[in-house]
Amino acid sequence: MANKKFKLHFGKVSIILLLVCAALIAVDLILKYFEEAQGWDFVVIPGFIWVESGHRNPGAAFSFLADAAWGQTFLTVFSIVLLAALITAFVFIPDRFVLLKTAIAMIIAGAVGNLVDRVMFGEVRDFVWVNMLFSTSCCNFADFFIVFGVIIAIIDFLFLNEWALIPLTKRAKAAQAKEKNSSGDGHTDDPSGDDNG
Repeated sequence: MANKKFKLHFGKVSIILLLVCAALIAVDLILKYFEEAQGWDFVVIPGFIWVESGHRNPGAAFSFLADAAWGQTFLTVFSIVLLAALITAFVFIPDRFVLLKTAIAMIIAGAVGNLVDRVMFGEVRDFVWVNMLFSTSCCNFADFFIVFGVIIAIIDFLFLNEWALIPLTKRAKAAQAKEKNSSGDGHTDDPSGDDNG
């Protein structure tokens, strides 16, 4: 795995996930539009999640860099660099890593959704309030996509895929055992036999 040459992997899984990514971006931007146009104000789960229009965040999560004069420029450039890195990872990771590529697609969707806001409005449109026990935070669906994508990627990297640090699945254990056995003679096979993309 580690000693294989990098090459593009863009098969059916990647195409489907790109369509999902585009759909998530559309959902985020459409919800932001209607929130702004209709002035939403309602409770989803009492004391835990509620919607309140009009909150705008010139910074990042938890209003980080909101008061810095250079904050928007930094966050916009950072978002573009992050997107470039994520897109590169997406096209180079084999399609057999479905969960990891799904996570990356979700993060890309969230990053694009918020980047559109930064470029067009100079701030991010937030409207979903979440009570996180010790504090409340206002966010949007793009933020949810990013958070859930990161959580999925971490779980996959730690426990599930063939690169897992603590492999818990049969596939991960078998792939790492095969890699370990084949590393002695310098030959590495695709553990799944599927090198699509």
